[in-house]
Order: sequence, then structure tokens, then C-alpha cells
Amino acid sequence: MAIQHLSSAPSAPASSRPYPMANPGYGKRSAPDQQLRCADDFMLLPLRERHIAGFIDQLPDGAAMDVKGLAKQLPLYGQQAVGSALKALSVAGYLRRVRCLVTGEGGQVRWVFRTFWSRTARDNEWWSALVGAERERSVVAEPVAARPVAEVVPQQRAPELVPPASEGDSPAYAALARLGRVDARLALSAVDCAVLEPLAAAWFTRGVDADYLVQALVAGLPAGVDSPVGLVRRRLMDKIPPHAAAAPVPPAPGAPVRRVMMECTKCGVPGRAEALPDGLCRACRQPGQESPEATAVELPVERDVRTYVAELRDLLKAP
Repeated sequence: MAIQHLSSAPSAPASSRPYPMANPGYGKRSAPDQQLRCADDFMLLPLRERHIAGFIDQLPDGAAMDVKGLAKQLPLYGQQAVGSALKALSVAGYLRRVRCLVTGEGGQVRWVFRTFWSRTARDNEWWSALVGAERERSVVAEPVAARPVAEVVPQQRAPELVPPASEGDSPAYAALARLGRVDARLALSAVDCAVLEPLAAAWFTRGVDADYLVQALVAGLPAGVDSPVGLVRRRLMDKIPPHAAAAPVPPAPGAPVRRVMMECTKCGVPGRAEALPDGLCRACRQPGQESPEATAVELPVERDVRTYVAELRDLLKAP
């Protein structure tokens, strides 16, 4: 059987304006130890993925990597197509989404969201090692500017400053009340917050903070939310993190804090690297790919080319 689309990636669309850059600390990050750029890069990928991969590969570090921003620069594809392509590139081993909790100057804490990109396809073990190295690496505190809320997707937005909660409100209640300010689709009433407060409080007993809770609840929202309280209740139950094995040692006063975790390429839910094979959570993986053997990423040079291309095409047919 003939293999289709084996030519090099189409040229990235020309633009008279520079590509939008993310705020300091965000955006694209080039992974280490990549092969040199050549005309045959991404040649085994289907046409759409090859085109988008070639475009991302040309972007400088720090470039914005949200789906909406990429779609604006790629006139051939809309946001849904770009999102599907990023999922396929994650499965193929070219990228991973990572979030880092950084304390900057003045003790201001922010989550920053990055997309690590490798021109060379990597397996799950390699990506897990990279995330582990990022977690352990000593990093100088980064100044991170506050980001506007309007017209920004969750993967590229830092938690905004929010007025302090009313006196007497629990951290769980305050985090739920904050959701509507982060994303209007999850605006809850006072009664809703009171009803959901016990579920949210259970997250805090597992060692997470309000920023973690809010970002986990707003990540990957559908375009329309008919029942904010129902959706938040479902996510509070389904996405609750595991109990921490041991309490982390608090940093010395004035020392920069950095926590690193991978997040699902499609929906943005955070988790440990080993819990997100192919960069995807359980809900975003295809049926039948739940086992480690089925989800392990194999590099193109280590498998039959026809099988590899066929599997990628089957992935693209999934809703």
C-alpha cells in the first residue's frame, strides 16, 4: 500500500508581523537534545499535523502556544482542527504541556503554562524524565506579569488577582466564588458555593491551594455551559487529586518556589507525568488505550511506518 503525504512540511504562512509572544515565563520551550532541522522533519505525519508541526518548530521560545492564537496564524485550520492536531502531536511524542508554580519578586506566586516542544519525537519515559528534571532544577525567580482575563484561553492565562474573600469565608468557599471572575461560564451563586463547599474543601485536605483548584476547574471548558453548578460538582468529584505521600518541606523565607507538573494536552487537567501517558488524561484518551502497553508512544524509527501513519489517521477521526 502506498504511503501518502511523505513530502516535507508545507511552508509556514508568511506574515508581515512578528508572531505573538506569551507573557514572560509562558509559551513555547524547546526541549534539549533535538536533531538538527532538515527538510524531512515530520514527513511521517499526516498533512495537517505536518503543516502545524513545521509552523510550531519555526516559532521562537516564548511564543504563545494557545489554540486560539495558533489558529489565527494558520488560515487553513480553525481552532478545533488545531486542537486535534496538537493532541495528535502529543501522542506522537513531539510536545507536552507543563505548568510551573513560580514565586517572583515580592513573593508574588503565579502559575505559568508552557508547551515543551521537541523536533525529535520522544517516548513517555523521556518526557517524564524531562518534567522531573524541571521539577528538581534550581531556578532563579521569574517576574511574571499579571495577565488580562478577556479573550485568553486557560492554558495561557495566569490566575488573576482577586479581591480578598469576605471575613469568615473558608478557602474552599472563596475559591468557588472566584470561578466566575476567572471564567464567566462558571459563575456560581452564593447558594451554589455553599452547596459545593464540602467537595472543594476535600481538595485542600490533599495539599493543593486555591490557584490549583481554580485552574483545574476552568481548564478545557466546553463552549457552552448550561449548568455551572452541575459542571463544577462533576469536576470536583472526578478531578480530585490523590493524597500526597508526604507533606512538602516549606521553602526558606525569601527563597523562590517552583512546582512543576504536566497537564493534559487536550483538556488541561494537571497530573503527574506517569498519569498522563501520551500527554493525555484518561478521559481524553481513545477507548481501548487505557493500558500502559496500549498508550506507550513508539518512535517512528522503531515501528512499521504504515502502521504508524494508519494509527495517526484513526486518531484524527475520533470526535
